[in-house]
Amino acid sequence: MRDTKLFAPGSFWNDPRVDEVTGGCGPGRVGGWFIPDTIWGVSISKACKIHDWMYFIGISKEDKEEADRVFLNNILRLINAYNGWSSFLNGLRRYRAVTYYNAVRYFGGPAFWNDKNKDEDFKTSTEAKIK
Repeated sequence: MRDTKLFAPGSFWNDPRVDEVTGGCGPGRVGGWFIPDTIWGVSISKACKIHDWMYFIGISKEDKEEADRVFLNNILRLINAYNGWSSFLNGLRRYRAVTYYNAVRYFGGPAFWNDKNKDEDFKTSTEAKIK
């Protein structure tokens, strides 16, 4: 694997909080066990950490969408840079990369919005009136 340039906000490279708020791929705990940090031998851990960071600093729907696009772009960069003996698997790796992207695109909302809403934005189901 040759050195690969990945896109990330400047704060990812120099903010001391990065390691405490980013993990690997997946939601962490048991869920992280089901979602590997590699795609058939190619590590995508750094792409996952950048994605976690962008979710942490993001504040809008557009920020989430950008984080998801950057995630796919970075995974594809890592795959394209792989030139090991199993590079013949790169087509399958790219297909899996799109699966990772679709997972965060469609199901990453709760992770993105976690701790971003103020308590006063929430109502219990009995307080909220549906008209």
